[in-house]
Amino acid sequence: MNLLRQTLAALNPVQGCGPWLQQLVQQQQDQLPLPGAGHTLARWQALADVAACDLSLVKLFEGHTDALAILHELDADNLLGRIARPEHACWAVWASEAPPGRVTITAGASPETVQLNGIKHWCSGASSVDFALLTAWQADGSGPQLVALPLAQAGVHVVPDAWQAVGMAASGSFDVQLTRATGWRVGKPRAYLSRPGFWHGGAGIAACWYGGAMGLANSLHQSMVDMALRTGGAPWSPFKLAATGRVDVVLRSTALLLIDAARWIDEHPANDACTTALRVRLAAQACAQQVLDEVGRALGPTPFCHNAAFARLAADLPVFIRQCSADADFAALGQQVLQQVDGNHTPWSL
Repeated sequence: MNLLRQTLAALNPVQGCGPWLQQLVQQQQDQLPLPGAGHTLARWQALADVAACDLSLVKLFEGHTDALAILHELDADNLLGRIARPEHACWAVWASEAPPGRVTITAGASPETVQLNGIKHWCSGASSVDFALLTAWQADGSGPQLVALPLAQAGVHVVPDAWQAVGMAASGSFDVQLTRATGWRVGKPRAYLSRPGFWHGGAGIAACWYGGAMGLANSLHQSMVDMALRTGGAPWSPFKLAATGRVDVVLRSTALLLIDAARWIDEHPANDACTTALRVRLAAQACAQQVLDEVGRALGPTPFCHNAAFARLAADLPVFIRQCSADADFAALGQQVLQQVDGNHTPWSL
């Protein structure tokens, strides 16, 4: 973990997220513990550390490490050796089904290959990764089928002008148009959604959101320390102290929920983790929103205008947490809670 933090601190700020991801992969900082294998918390701690450094970077890093975990879970590790690939290849996972984007499958040159046609939205790292795992559908609408797609081929066209947001712009989340592109089947149809790791990965996103909030909170903490040094220990502003207290409560509460979720996943690796994942995602989303508000009010406009890393983090975080489906996720969590009947306890017994 210390080595990862040292690597993040030494990243060249002029290079950008694509080269940063390649550097992390080349230094094998992407070899995280697999989710549900006993060290899920360590995996999430790494994601949070990368997120605290740069949210666009963690968007690519999380996608890459998730792809490696998916390939392992679906017994497709050998696929890495069969596809011609550069050493230290970078991966992404493109599973959004936002309308009207949909990729369809036709038969390929061999039973394990397919041809892909259509458009895929929200393709993070489209211009910087080497391979993507994407969801695709049969012509009759059945699926999804997970497919490994090498990007260095004529049938893959990146459409960069679809992304208009300032936040998360560095992640390169573009549309990708596929025209008779060749891909390799990964697992059976619907295996991507039905595997236990689907919700393990979803919970890992919460660790990224938490890391973004942690990065902003670190700026508040450092500001308070610097102020004490400048003023020779003069009393802090009570308003900044109150903001620091509120930030501490929401961060520690969310951290404990993430720790408990990681423990539960490690103890029940084959169980449906939907409830656990929804709970930590919603908690981390609310935490990030509150920390952004508290830190912004406490520090005022200065870091937004004069601190490039802070300004980028503050712009990226509201966009990133919108990956949460808000009230739809709350409704799904409520349904999960009501379905888990225990005659001896209420759902919230201590």
